[in-house]
Amino acid sequence: MVESTFEPNITIESVGQTIRAHLRVLKLTKKPSREEFLTIAKVAGIGILVVGAIGFIVYVLLTMLPQWVAQ
Repeated sequence: MVESTFEPNITIESVGQTIRAHLRVLKLTKKPSREEFLTIAKVAGIGILVVGAIGFIVYVLLTMLPQWVAQ
């Protein structure tokens, strides 16, 4: 049987440092204004539509192109 030599180096101090770093970032954050939120939502929606359109075009090409070439 193979013995595992993996020993994680997790200490209470490293966990505490990580938590302090995360809390520092959270203290800097703020709630977005309505205008900022709407802008982010629009950009994300446009990105989703673009990726979906590209996926649809690739799907159509891969399913229909072999039929068009074979004729």
